[in-house]
Amino acid sequence: MRIGPQIFIIHDVTQFPFVVFNEDAAQSGYASQWKEEMAALMENGQFFVVVYDQHRMEESHEDRKRRGIWLKNNKGPLGRVCKALISIEPDEGLRAQVKAMSDMAVKAFGIPHEVVSTREEALALAHRLIAQK
Repeated sequence: MRIGPQIFIIHDVTQFPFVVFNEDAAQSGYASQWKEEMAALMENGQFFVVVYDQHRMEESHEDRKRRGIWLKNNKGPLGRVCKALISIEPDEGLRAQVKAMSDMAVKAFGIPHEVVSTREEALALAHRLIAQK
């Protein structure tokens, strides 16, 4: 199955399996759309990574709660196809902060989280992870 970009708002899938979170589209109340898109990515059955490029968004409590519940309920199936979350953070200090916070998410949801400094590094890492199958 191919991923059709027509249903995706929160994620840019034009470079699938390199799926980029679209922070501008993730306005308060976005969790329902996010869940629909994640389900479509999962059901597709092909390996992918989700990339956060200099993520600065403050998520609402309700969106965080709804996404967290979905992630807990779909931990196994998502983990079979989502090879990693990759954060791009050019600033060394912020990169260390993101890495520290990501360690907690890895424990909770079981999806590896990598932090790199450039998009090129993220692409190279994604290709390596996808190739590992």
